Amino acid sequence: MYEKETKDVILDRMLAQIPDDIDKRQGAITYDLLSPAAIEMAHAYIELDNVLRFGFASPQQPSEYLERRAAELGLTRRPSVKAQGTLEFSGDDNIVIPAGTAVSTDEEQAVLFVTTKAGTMKSGKLQVPAEAVLGGSRGNVAARQIKLVLGNLSGIVEVTNKEAFVNGADLESDESLLGRYLDRVRRPATSGNVWHYRQWALEVPGVGDVRVFPVWKGNGTVKLALLSDDKRAPIPDIVEKVRVAVEERRPVGAKVTVSPAEEVKIEVAASLTLLSGASLEEVKIRFAKELTEYLADLAFRESIIRHKRVLGLLLNIESVIDFDSLTLNGVEGNLQIEDDHVAVPGAVKFIVT
Repeated sequence: MYEKETKDVILDRMLAQIPDDIDKRQGAITYDLLSPAAIEMAHAYIELDNVLRFGFASPQQPSEYLERRAAELGLTRRPSVKAQGTLEFSGDDNIVIPAGTAVSTDEEQAVLFVTTKAGTMKSGKLQVPAEAVLGGSRGNVAARQIKLVLGNLSGIVEVTNKEAFVNGADLESDESLLGRYLDRVRRPATSGNVWHYRQWALEVPGVGDVRVFPVWKGNGTVKLALLSDDKRAPIPDIVEKVRVAVEERRPVGAKVTVSPAEEVKIEVAASLTLLSGASLEEVKIRFAKELTEYLADLAFRESIIRHKRVLGLLLNIESVIDFDSLTLNGVEGNLQIEDDHVAVPGAVKFIVT
């Protein structure tokens, strides 16, 4: 707004107020006396611009000022959340796996995990819960990516994760915090309306989105379907925290059901023609990554998984020349999912022809 208020513009305006019979040329005493004041006033206008830019919630607002703005409505940035899952150890019977046993992926920048419960090996196998050492989305590793045992048990037992680790979330982004702030301002929450339930749920760390179903099973009933930050069904711990948060504030007499979104695995199958020397396994890994991102973008926003969009993901992989009979869960067409469901990646069944 004040970008035109430069030093030269301000100085010209000041000199215009001086009588014409006084020397106002550059180098004259009048000109030299007014120039420093014009510079300082130009700086003041720059700060006035910052007041406007920092004072109103927008994508351009610096993080510190966005937090201050959100705090006026009682909103604070949600902390990071550790990914959780199950580890399977293999080894001799009666080996004890203590709580706190460290394992990791085998990549260059390894992701570390620790067991959260102790167990004893029986029949050569043991499954125990575990979580990432650090909070954040990096802990959301795919199945069979955890391969290394650290510490005293290294070389004695082996480890893997048969299922992906999920629900890890980064420190809340400015975009997410701004979205919650605008939700609070634009969708007034009063007397336990839909927006009230939505706000209560989104305050819980690890919750990425929520759908509220009023009058779910008759008068006075409400259902909340939850998504985690990684657009998956949240773990029971997150669901319970939402249930407690809602129970503390819900209107008297309301019967509230809080549940994770039901996951629908999308299995993709096709016959591929690849470039000479291309690796089918690399194609699968690349496609699975693209599919994961596509489905995450759809979560709680659109209920149709579009066949042509998935087809496009496949053809965007450079080593894929052609394909035949691409199906989603066995169907050559779009898939429709329920409002309280979320589509997640399933098996990728590609063959080379």
